[in-house]
Amino acid sequence: MLQVISVVGALLILLPFAGSQLGRLAPETITYQLMNLIGSTALTIVAVVEQQYGFILLEGSWALVSLVGLVRVRRRPST
Repeated sequence: MLQVISVVGALLILLPFAGSQLGRLAPETITYQLMNLIGSTALTIVAVVEQQYGFILLEGSWALVSLVGLVRVRRRPST
């Protein structure tokens, strides 16, 4: 089950990144930030269960930065 969560989490990070690189998804969107937040949170949980401290640091930081990005996107006035 942890492998499934890991793969889904990784896809939720990689898909918006690929979309951004291909010009299909802007990082300033809720979709981009939310996918990163959910994916990195899932990977953080797996890292905690597996006691992988380097990945806890990496994915936990990624989740926090994604949360800040999501809050900023939500607070931005719509045009």
